[in-house]
Amino acid sequence: MPFPHSRMRRLRRTAVLREMVRETTLHPSDLIAPLFVKEGLSRPAALEALPGQRQHTLGSLVEECGRLAELGVPAVVLFGIPARKDETGSGAWDPDGVVQQAFRRVRAEVGDRLVLIGDLCLCEYTAHGHCGVLRGETVDNDATLDAYARIAVSYADAGADVVAPSGMMDGQVGAIRRALDERGGADVAILAYAAKYASAFFEPFRHAAESAPRFGDRRAYQMDPANVAEALREVRLDVEEGADLVMVKPALPYLDVLARVKAEFGLPTAAYHVSGEYAMLKAAAARGWLDEERAMLEVLFAIRRAGADLILTYFAGAAAERLGRG
Repeated sequence: MPFPHSRMRRLRRTAVLREMVRETTLHPSDLIAPLFVKEGLSRPAALEALPGQRQHTLGSLVEECGRLAELGVPAVVLFGIPARKDETGSGAWDPDGVVQQAFRRVRAEVGDRLVLIGDLCLCEYTAHGHCGVLRGETVDNDATLDAYARIAVSYADAGADVVAPSGMMDGQVGAIRRALDERGGADVAILAYAAKYASAFFEPFRHAAESAPRFGDRRAYQMDPANVAEALREVRLDVEEGADLVMVKPALPYLDVLARVKAEFGLPTAAYHVSGEYAMLKAAAARGWLDEERAMLEVLFAIRRAGADLILTYFAGAAAERLGRG
């Protein structure tokens, strides 16, 4: 009925009323924390481009994982930075590599309170910084699949619950699924970076992970920001190849894509609130232009509202603390 019989403000008068009728919920269990672990560090190193984030030692990583588990964050995704890089990124599947060591340490000291996810790519491990094995100055898709399969098995052997291929190679999910199934990793899930765009918002991550390409860019294998139908095809292919969860990356510029992926496929769907999105809010808040806490929650609610079941965000710890206060 029209005004004055209908007054929409009636249910907005108090915080308790607003919470009672809230359509979208946000809980620490919806969050996944990305963490960096660097081989050879004697102490954690602050990241200028990602205020509040660090490159961790194995010891500080275990401490941070324990803190996140206490806050109710259910999962972390690990990015490793090796002491030595080569042309093929062989350190990525080294059984004693930095991520493999991290999985074992965190599992031993934090137990099953956290789901351990391994970002699966080569850019942090290759001397050239690209996400695959090169032929000349071009990434060789099929040779890269063999490397990804080896990484997946190595992560599974070290205790990963989930592997998350992020390189956007054609056929990567199928190659990883076959390798895991053949090598005793049938219970390891795959979180596919199914729609990963060639975004300007990745730059702070590249400094944090020391993974910027030495030449060229990644537009030949990451997606064109103008495309939506292509994203749906990418997701469909990953689902057909065996993905258990799918992801859209970045989050905020692609909320329309996220909504369509969730509506069309119905799988558990993640969105990555990436480094540039985080850094912009931190920079604006540092200058007094935004209320950081309110902006953080508004952004996370927007991502959930668009269809994300899980949000990978550098705000995971801060958001979980805030949500824990009610």
